[in-house]
Amino acid sequence: MFKIGKRRGKIKYERREKDIDPDEILLDSSNLPNFDVHQFEGRLEKPISIRSIFILGFVFLAIISIFVCKIWIFQVKDASIYTQKSENNRLNHTLIFAKRGIIYDKNNIKLAWNGENPDENGFDFRKYISLDGFAHVLGYVKYPAKDNSGFYYTEVYSGKDGVEKFFDSNLAGENGLQLVEVNALGSVQSESVIRPPQDGQDIKLSIDSGLQAKIYSTISGLAKQVGFTGGAGVIMDVKTGEVLSLTSYPEYNPQILTDGSDTKTIQNYLTDKNKSFLDRVIDGLYTPGSIVKPYMAIAAQSEKVIDQYQNILSTGSISLPNPYDPNNPSVFKDWRAQGYVDMRKALAVSSDVYFYEVGGGFQDQKGLGIANIDKYMKMFGLGSPITSPFFKGVAGTIPTPEWKAANFNGEDWRIGDTYHTSIGQYGFQVSPIQMVRAVASIANSGTLIEPSILLGGNPNATKDGINLNLDSKYFQVVREGMHDGVTKDYGVAKGLNSTQYTIAAKTGTAELGAYKQFVNSWITGFFPYENPKYAFAILMEKGPVTNTMGGVYVMRQVMDWIAANRPEYVK
Repeated sequence: MFKIGKRRGKIKYERREKDIDPDEILLDSSNLPNFDVHQFEGRLEKPISIRSIFILGFVFLAIISIFVCKIWIFQVKDASIYTQKSENNRLNHTLIFAKRGIIYDKNNIKLAWNGENPDENGFDFRKYISLDGFAHVLGYVKYPAKDNSGFYYTEVYSGKDGVEKFFDSNLAGENGLQLVEVNALGSVQSESVIRPPQDGQDIKLSIDSGLQAKIYSTISGLAKQVGFTGGAGVIMDVKTGEVLSLTSYPEYNPQILTDGSDTKTIQNYLTDKNKSFLDRVIDGLYTPGSIVKPYMAIAAQSEKVIDQYQNILSTGSISLPNPYDPNNPSVFKDWRAQGYVDMRKALAVSSDVYFYEVGGGFQDQKGLGIANIDKYMKMFGLGSPITSPFFKGVAGTIPTPEWKAANFNGEDWRIGDTYHTSIGQYGFQVSPIQMVRAVASIANSGTLIEPSILLGGNPNATKDGINLNLDSKYFQVVREGMHDGVTKDYGVAKGLNSTQYTIAAKTGTAELGAYKQFVNSWITGFFPYENPKYAFAILMEKGPVTNTMGGVYVMRQVMDWIAANRPEYVK
């Protein structure tokens, strides 16, 4: 840069000794006030170093190497794997749900079937008969289930109780498989079934749905009317083991549990103090009371304890001396004074004194003793679980000295314990299915058969069952005594006497509670009397002792219905 100045009239030029920065050479002075620093205006560009070029080249080379390696893996090493994945992306596997088998009653009435499928689940909803009384026979199911991504983690129906559970493998069938081809946009291009579904088997039960509903409605109606906490009823063919009816009150609604949407009702079932989920026929245990007396009578004849015609006097009680307090004897009461009774009449009037003496002995009358009582009760299937899988429930209890010692801190067995056991009290516990099986053996003269829920049962049940090897005349005496209980004016089951049918029965009233303020009311028996076809057991659970209606009332309503609607059963 040059500076112009004047000296003595002459212009003098001087050179400034100042270095010029490179950016000043390139800088456009006219742009100085307005340069854009974000666009790098006003900055001096410097060349990239050789070192930086080598580093950048190495990075690019590494990236290219990785890409080449990945391409080799995809295209060569794992080509088959990714090919299959690619195909699966294009071909979707879709389940084809098998139709669950239909459950029918013996008269071809549907009890459980497949309803219409109103949504996109792909499987049919399960529907159940709307009549009450079938829950514990049929059970319920749980549906196949999806996760949040829409994939099924449970691909089958799951039977949860009753026939639905026990015969689940028969009813379920086998799901099929379908391939659905879709394009890149997800549109279906084609569908192909590669494995067709195999529908489940239909099942026909031995249950008579009309009879089942009648028994349930009668039991539930009486329970609500007088205050029983529950009830149960079962009727069984004495030759084939087919069960015509098996119902328990209270119950749950199979449709509600299967649908699973009514959570409030389901919660009520779970907290119900009367145990809606308890199948009282199979899994309920109850003090039997006098319904064990027919088996005591057979045992007494078999062991020659008493002759069928020998009389025992019942004045209303018997007394045993108390060695610790002679003024306070042990008194064992009859439910009323019966007078002289032989075996048939003792059964008809249900004399407690007669069976006290036959069971435990008294004065000159010898008794069976607790060992024989235990032996014969087990012979008739009491105190033992049933081996038939569908009916396999609780075993129950026959009181014995060993049982008492184990449950009452080693206490000794006393004669009074034998007396109470002889009339079905004390710690005696049985289930209704055990009792119907036992009374069926009386009806068929000595064969303990297995019950069946399927139509047809076992045509050879009386041949394949357990032959008790007891004289048939013992059973005949008992059958006559049970028939007298219905037909004689003094009979305890005379409420079943009718001109429309013939029937033999034995009642039982088992006292409960610390003050004996409750009772279980039983009736067991068979019909027709002359040619027995069906055995029955009805239980009304824990009702007030002051009530006069129980098992006899229920069975009378049922028998009248049978005579009017199923006359073939009573002929």
